[in-house]
Amino acid sequence: MSERKKMETGQWYSCLDEELEALRVHALEAVHTHNHLPPAERRMLSAPLAGLFATHGQNCLIEAPFHCSYGINIHLGRDIYMNTGCVILDSAPVHIGDGTMCGPGVQIYCANHHKDPVKRRSGIEIALPVRIGKDVWLGGGSIVLPGVEIGDSAIVGAGSVVTRDVPAGTTVMGNPARAR
Repeated sequence: MSERKKMETGQWYSCLDEELEALRVHALEAVHTHNHLPPAERRMLSAPLAGLFATHGQNCLIEAPFHCSYGINIHLGRDIYMNTGCVILDSAPVHIGDGTMCGPGVQIYCANHHKDPVKRRSGIEIALPVRIGKDVWLGGGSIVLPGVEIGDSAIVGAGSVVTRDVPAGTTVMGNPARAR
């Protein structure tokens, strides 16, 4: 089984794989192009990112700079806003629901590196999906860890680290993020 197939099926895989490296280089090229477009051409989802992402709805705006690992695992609903400096490390599917807003510097991670330092050094990791519901507000500088699901209309306070699922309509903040 290829390392990509292992990654896609939630198994331990080596991220130091030629096929995965080629996908990351393709994403870097699209992201670089997006990040260097004139502002008028970035008012809605730019063509380089639209061609990279798995799916996207209408009226999505991603401010520059933006970064993602692969892009091919990102699924955006409609009316999404991502402020400057957002990062999505999408080694697993990342679903972001309609009307969700991300403050500056929001980071969404899917990869978990191996705890064994020898395996970690050899690039062994596992990818867990992240799902963010509709009308969620992720405050600036918040971090969403692998495998987390955030329910519809939830709010994540600025600078929070979301380590576990957040129920719909809940406000969380802190490190680790807790209901307030």
